[in-house]
Amino acid sequence: MKTFLNRIKTSINLSQLAPALQTVHASLQHSRCDCIRRTRQRGLWLASLLAPCLLQAQETSEAAANDSLNLWGLIQQGGWAMYPLGACSLAMFFLIFYSWKETSRKKFFSVEQVQAASVAVAAKDYKQAQSTIAEGKTLLGRALAPALPKLGTNREKAENLFIENLEAEENAVSQWVTYLNVVASVAPMIGLLGTVSGMISAFQTIGRGGMGRPELLAGDIGEALITTATGLVIGIPAMIAYFVLKNRLNTAMIATAQAGTEVLEAD
Repeated sequence: MKTFLNRIKTSINLSQLAPALQTVHASLQHSRCDCIRRTRQRGLWLASLLAPCLLQAQETSEAAANDSLNLWGLIQQGGWAMYPLGACSLAMFFLIFYSWKETSRKKFFSVEQVQAASVAVAAKDYKQAQSTIAEGKTLLGRALAPALPKLGTNREKAENLFIENLEAEENAVSQWVTYLNVVASVAPMIGLLGTVSGMISAFQTIGRGGMGRPELLAGDIGEALITTATGLVIGIPAMIAYFVLKNRLNTAMIATAQAGTEVLEAD
């Protein structure tokens, strides 16, 4: 009987607590919805603040990418060192073109004139040999023509004069090839100087508080890298062209010396 009464009391207590529990549940539901609504509002507010910044950053990165792909943008980013490097590149192209033209075989001698001059020397007609060899305005003509009149009186003196004139003509041509070697040596050094200048500027930017702002360091580091690359791009082809043209000149000079010796030995 007591157990039955206790169950009735418990059921009465639970029936009294049910409305309170429903009220608490409704309050929690309302609080959760309110929190979700506030979170959404804060998210929209934060997105509205960040959207212009993200858009500007995207535009800046796209502009930087376009500038980096543009040749003029690279030149501007390279700084002051790009101007002497540009002069070196122009000098390199001019020297390669001019030296290649001056070391062509037709600039040194003509086989037909060498044969005609040899026939005239064999006939002891030194004036005819001189006029024949000087007609083409070749390097051999400028070196050998002054020596031919002396061939009839003093052969050794004529040979020595020919050798002296030939060396002078070789020096006149080789100086242009030597200038190409100067460009090949100076261009990488100018690029290295631009690298040092860019790194100094980068450290100065860091000292002014730009450590946390990579966009401030990008220009200085870009200057350091671009100038080095430009110096090597100019220096490497110039060095290759120097050795090619030097070998071309030596080959032409050996053939010219042999042609002059052939004329002198025809006596």
